[in-house]
Parts: sequence; C-alpha cells; structure tokens
Amino acid sequence: MLNLFYNLNFETQIRLVIFIALLVLLIALEVVLPKRGNMARKPRWSANFAIFLLNVVVLALVPVSAISAALVSIEYKFGVFFWLELPFWYKIIASIIVLDLVIYWQHRLFHRFAWGWRIHRMHHTDTAFDVTTALRFHPIEIIASILIKAVFIILLGAPLFAVVLFEIILNGSAMFNHSNLHLPRFFDRLLRGLIVTPDMHRVHHSVDSAEHNSNYGFCLSVWDRIFASYTAQPKLTHEKMLIGLDGFQHKNEMRIDKLLSQPFRN
Repeated sequence: MLNLFYNLNFETQIRLVIFIALLVLLIALEVVLPKRGNMARKPRWSANFAIFLLNVVVLALVPVSAISAALVSIEYKFGVFFWLELPFWYKIIASIIVLDLVIYWQHRLFHRFAWGWRIHRMHHTDTAFDVTTALRFHPIEIIASILIKAVFIILLGAPLFAVVLFEIILNGSAMFNHSNLHLPRFFDRLLRGLIVTPDMHRVHHSVDSAEHNSNYGFCLSVWDRIFASYTAQPKLTHEKMLIGLDGFQHKNEMRIDKLLSQPFRN
C-alpha cells in the first residue's frame, strides 16, 4: 500500500480528493453551524479563490516541491533519518512533528521581520474569517514556504510517506482552523489541547496587533504554549472582534491587483 504513495500522480489525486471533500464539508458546516454571521462572501470568495487558482499555476511552474525534496533526499540517502537507525513509524511521526514546528517558526518569523510581514500580510487583510481565508496567500509567500519546507525535508531525510501525510494534514488543518465554525466551548477546549481550533486561530486574525501577533500554530497547538505566544481568547468576543488589518478595510482592497501589489505598498 505504501508503494502507491510513491506514485506522484496517485499522490496528487489523493490530495486533491481530500482537499475538495474537506472544503465542501467545511463550507456546508459553516452554513449550518456558523460562529459569526453577516459574512460578505461574494467579493471575498471571488478574490480568495482567484488567488488560490493563481497559486495552483505558480506551484505547477516552480520546479521545487515537498515531494521532490523528499525524492532528492532518498536518491542521495541524505538527511538525519538516513543516518539514524530508527523504526519506520518513528520517522513518520517525528517528521510530521518537526515539520509542523518548522511551519510554526516560519509563520512567527514572517510576522517578526518587515520583509516577511509584507508578503504575509495579504493573508491577514481578509475582512472576514472562513475556510476560504486558508486559500488566501500571496504567491511570493507560497514560493518562499515551499523552499523553506524543501530545505528542512532534505535535512531531515523525511520519508516520502511522511511528507505526503504532512502535506495532507497541513492543508486540512489550515482549512479547519480558518473555518467559521461554531464548536461548543467544552469541545473547543478539549480539541485545542492537541490541535489548533477555529476559535484559537481566529484570535490570530484580529485587527488588534497584540492578538494577531499570537497563536501562530497551524496544526499542533503545543508550540504556542511552549514558546509563549498563546492567547486563549480575544479581548472582545469572537462575534464582535474586528477581523483584518487597519488600512486594508476598504472594499477596493479585495481587487486582485490590490492583493498582489500589497507587498510593494506601504
């Protein structure tokens, strides 16, 4: 069964099916169990899906990917897990944990440094918070993220199966924790003991700078607690908090040209 994952076409098909199924499911759940009402979907969704489709094209043109990095590591037998005698499933679990930590620090550093914030802030200028926000990343950030991830995959010598699994988990958790989904408080508290929940990540999209400079995790919630970047709840309620960034609230900022030019504008 594992050999099937080494077929790149099969891997792409599996990821696409899971992505579409989860996207449709979360959109349906947002309609049935919304956390925040009065979501302006039409202009936002047009912009967010347009950015997503552009990124699909960009990724198709970029010769580097997480999968190709894993194949390079395999070809040259390079990386920590090639040099250590460890059980296969230990390597899988350790790879996923380490790569999730890499994503946490990448995200945090993109907030910390001016150049990183310029390319990342387009994600934060969405004026509402739902599953389509998870699709809204600048193409420059997408390329930078792929390169950073590729470097660490090679250094780790992460197994190909672990990389495929991590990509599925990362995409799925990003869509889940960006969803406008109401979870009962006790269930949210239980879940965020392990993973990032929508309520936890919504704080990160607050217009309040102290709040959007916290809760950087994408999948595992433990990193924010370990590295003292955890904010449990927004100062205002989740229903009343303002989403987005000051200076980017005008509807014109939803235009595709405005979105793509954001890193180059003050």
